[in-house]
Amino acid sequence: MHAKEKRALRARAHQLKAVVTIGAGGLTKAVVAETNLALDHHELVKIRLAAEDRQRKNQVATELCNQTGAELVQLIGHVAVLYRRHVD
Repeated sequence: MHAKEKRALRARAHQLKAVVTIGAGGLTKAVVAETNLALDHHELVKIRLAAEDRQRKNQVATELCNQTGAELVQLIGHVAVLYRRHVD
């Protein structure tokens, strides 16, 4: 993904609300399934991460991207923005 594309996606994501929250239980099958469903419907989603430190948030966001086939657009604070283009 090019820098221009990421910038445009960040701008689109600004007004979105988090649709999935990853709590203390971490990355579960249910969280991955819910994220897949949200990406299928919206392409661009915000995820709220309840991890304590930056390194753990990066790990969770990266693993979620790997399991869903999404790309990490942005990670700021406790919010990650993921994008996965629709198949059709």
